[in-house]
Amino acid sequence: MASTGYFDKEATSIAALGRNELKRRIRSFRGRFKLDFTEDYLNNLTVDRLRHILLAALINAKPHR
Repeated sequence: MASTGYFDKEATSIAALGRNELKRRIRSFRGRFKLDFTEDYLNNLTVDRLRHILLAALINAKPHR
């Protein structure tokens, strides 16, 4: 399982991002799975929800040890 330090670092990094950067990272996400959200859907989400989606994707895309 990924370390607590990894989660803390990712959460801190994501917390500093603005709406446009969050949307860009979600749309360009490359991991074990694809994120497929429409621009309209992302535009209607709160910044906190965008952060949640990106953090969840990064956590789940990281290989577990």
